[in-house]
Amino acid sequence: MTMQLRLDTSLAQHYKKQSQKVRVMSEDWAHSEIFCPSCGGGIMDYENNRPVADFYCAKCKEDFELKSKKDKFGKKIANGAYETKIKRLQSDTVPNFFLLNYDLKTLEITNFFVVPKHFFVPAIVEKRKPLSPTSQRAGWVGSNILLWQIPQSGKIFYVKNGEVEDKRTILENWNKTLFLRESKEAELKGWVLDIMNCIDRLNKDEFSLQDVYNFENELSIKHPENKHVKDKIRQQLQFLRDKDYLEFLGRGIYKKV
Repeated sequence: MTMQLRLDTSLAQHYKKQSQKVRVMSEDWAHSEIFCPSCGGGIMDYENNRPVADFYCAKCKEDFELKSKKDKFGKKIANGAYETKIKRLQSDTVPNFFLLNYDLKTLEITNFFVVPKHFFVPAIVEKRKPLSPTSQRAGWVGSNILLWQIPQSGKIFYVKNGEVEDKRTILENWNKTLFLRESKEAELKGWVLDIMNCIDRLNKDEFSLQDVYNFENELSIKHPENKHVKDKIRQQLQFLRDKDYLEFLGRGIYKKV
């Protein structure tokens, strides 16, 4: 698909702060170039300073929040108030995240991807330290999104290292993990995401049950209330198989679909 990969500098002439310039340019670019990953329709701007999201899809009603950063995102993304974020997760009003990287010198888009909201659980939201008593918002507690704890299938690229992805692939990748929305319990979804992350870390298309058993100690620490971790691992692998995320090849061997 054809996509313009450069921010429009003419839109930022009346702004002084770099953060304001980038916000205006990146929001305009996303509105002009990006389609909804759920249905393929266009995305619309919300009114300025809306607390919930930046964009929405008029067709399927998905909400999106845009974060922009020069160079690549690290392991964490600074986000809003911690308590507000947790309440939104519990009420399922948290938006999907659009994440945009740009080159500061050329203002070209290097990476753009979406993280679907069904990958957000309280465990990936980190509570930051309260602001100091001398700050303007003394005592305010922010949050970080732990990007490194989101499986690779939860990072759906439109643009990767300057290369534009096919629209059909983007829509397929979105639909592939929609089964996660079926689970309303954070603990159950957390287990599925943990196993998906373990599979990612194996870094191979085919793997054995024993390969995932090797994460038993790590998962036991993360879920101390569960005394049957191997049983839980098998259960989650079977669940991912039933949802066509994995294919079972027999004799304890699985394949990523």
